[in-house]
Amino acid sequence: MALSSQPPRTPVVAVTTVSYRSGEVLEGFLQSVPASSAAPLLVVVADNDSNDPVVAKLTAASSAHYLPLSRNLGYGGAMNEAIRSLPSDVRWVLVSNPDVVLTPGAIDALVAAGESDPRIAAVGPAIITDGEVYPSARAVPSLRTGIGHALFANIWLGNPWTRAYRRDSSSDPVRRDAGWLSGACVLVRKSAFDELSGFDDGYFMYFEDVDLGYRLGKAGYRNVYEPAAVVVHSGAHSTSDHSAQMIAVHHQSARRFLTRKYSGWYLWPVRVALIIGLDLRSAFLSRRATHH
Repeated sequence: MALSSQPPRTPVVAVTTVSYRSGEVLEGFLQSVPASSAAPLLVVVADNDSNDPVVAKLTAASSAHYLPLSRNLGYGGAMNEAIRSLPSDVRWVLVSNPDVVLTPGAIDALVAAGESDPRIAAVGPAIITDGEVYPSARAVPSLRTGIGHALFANIWLGNPWTRAYRRDSSSDPVRRDAGWLSGACVLVRKSAFDELSGFDDGYFMYFEDVDLGYRLGKAGYRNVYEPAAVVVHSGAHSTSDHSAQMIAVHHQSARRFLTRKYSGWYLWPVRVALIIGLDLRSAFLSRRATHH
């Protein structure tokens, strides 16, 4: 039988991850990808100027595409570059941290959920961290919940603002809509992602996923949590939440999101109070982290 002269079709689903000195965790992620879907997958590793030859070798060994970046663009900026590099007929993109391990069939479960409604633009899996389901499908923070969560999350664990913000998915493990889904691992409909020009790369780290979920919702799309898909997030490669620099970056991103969401001129007193409150909290937590 003669071989077909037709070129191979582009996979429907692509997998993108961002590496920054991630050689120690990237191998586990790449090894988990094939079993996550019965269909062929296109995999892209964007290397955020890490100058780590291990990353290029691991990418080549897994038959993935290596995308070296000339500077560190942050998470959202590097993801944008990876997704721009994909063929136009890719329909879904799994955006994932490199320190995630996908369980068998996870991508297929996410795609099945996404294909159930053309208004679904993002689907998030159950993310297991330290043996527990991480609250990865949350409400978009409002001024009230955002400020309450920021002020009391570390000193009053059961406060109503943090409960409203997190809407803990582990207590209700069924498919449901959410305001936003964790960018640690989320499937996005490429056409919707492109329509919104992707992540806002003004967020170097943190809140780029909150912002994307919020903008998708404003555009009439749905963000859906699908716990039938499961991934394990080691967090081993994550920058410590207690580092003073990362605390500062996190608060800068929170300030950017909330001040842009509440941008009306008549809300300027609220924005000033919010900025002062976040700056004070950031300084307090950074000082505490430095002395620990």
